[in-house]
Amino acid sequence: MNTDTSADSGTTSVLLDPARYGPWAVIAGGSEAIGAEFAHLIARSGINLLLIARKPGPLEATAEAVRAHGVEVRTLSVDLIDPSSMDTIAEATKDLEVGLLVVNAGANTYGHEFVTGDLAAFRTVLTLNIDRKLEITHLFGGPMRERRRGGIILLGSVTGFAGCTHMSVYSGAKAFSRVFSEGLWLEMREHDVDVLGLTAGVTRTPAMARAGLDFDLPGVNASDPADVARQGIEHLADGPIWVVEDHWDKAVTRAQFPRAEQVLAEAAEVAAMMGR
Repeated sequence: MNTDTSADSGTTSVLLDPARYGPWAVIAGGSEAIGAEFAHLIARSGINLLLIARKPGPLEATAEAVRAHGVEVRTLSVDLIDPSSMDTIAEATKDLEVGLLVVNAGANTYGHEFVTGDLAAFRTVLTLNIDRKLEITHLFGGPMRERRRGGIILLGSVTGFAGCTHMSVYSGAKAFSRVFSEGLWLEMREHDVDVLGLTAGVTRTPAMARAGLDFDLPGVNASDPADVARQGIEHLADGPIWVVEDHWDKAVTRAQFPRAEQVLAEAAEVAAMMGR
C-alpha cells in the first residue's frame, strides 16, 4: 500500500495494489456514509466496483460519483433480508474476479427489550448481521483462498464488547462478528488472504441519525465516515481486529472485568446518547 493526495479533495488516500486486491471489489452496504467512502478509496486505486445496497436511488448516486475516478462501477439493488438475495448476488458476480470484499451492511433493524419483543423481528437482525455476513464471505472468500490473494473487511462495532438493553441481539451479533473475524483471519492468513474485523463506534451516518442518535450531545464521540473507511483500507493487512482510533479506549475498557460494571456503564452511555 502507498498513499496519494487526491486532487479533488486535497486529502491523503491510501492506495491498494490492484494486482493483490483487484480487479473487482464488492461492497455490501455501499450506497452511503462508510460504504460510499470505501468505494471512493478503492476506486482511486484503480479497482472496479460492485456496490450492493437496498435503496436504488442513493446507490446509483454513489455509483455515478465513483465512476469519476475512471473505474467500472456496477450496482445491485437488493434487500439482504430477502431469502433470495444471495442467489441474486451470486448470479450478478459470476463473471467477476473479486479480490476485495467489504461487508458494511449490518444495521440494528429492530431494537427492543428481548422477552417482550417480536422474535421474528429479532431474527431479521441476525439474518442481516450474521447469516448474510457468513454467506457473502463464503461466496467470495473461497476463490480468494484458491488464488492465494485478496482481502476481506468485515465491519463490526464496539457494541460487540458489551451487551446493552434494547440491543441484546444486535450486540450479540456484533460480538459474533468480532470473534468470527479472528478465526477467519487465522484460517485465511495461511493462504495469503488478508482479513480485517474493522470495529467502528458512533459514526456520523444517516442510519445512526435515523435511529435517533444526537451527535451534538455533550460527550458523544462520533467518527467521520471517511476516517473509518480510510483506517479500514490503511490497516487491511493489520488483522485480525482494528478498532477505529476514536473508539480504541472504549473498546479496551468495555472488554474488561468485572462484566457487570462494564455492562451497566455501556447501558448508561447509550441511554444518554439516545436522550433517554
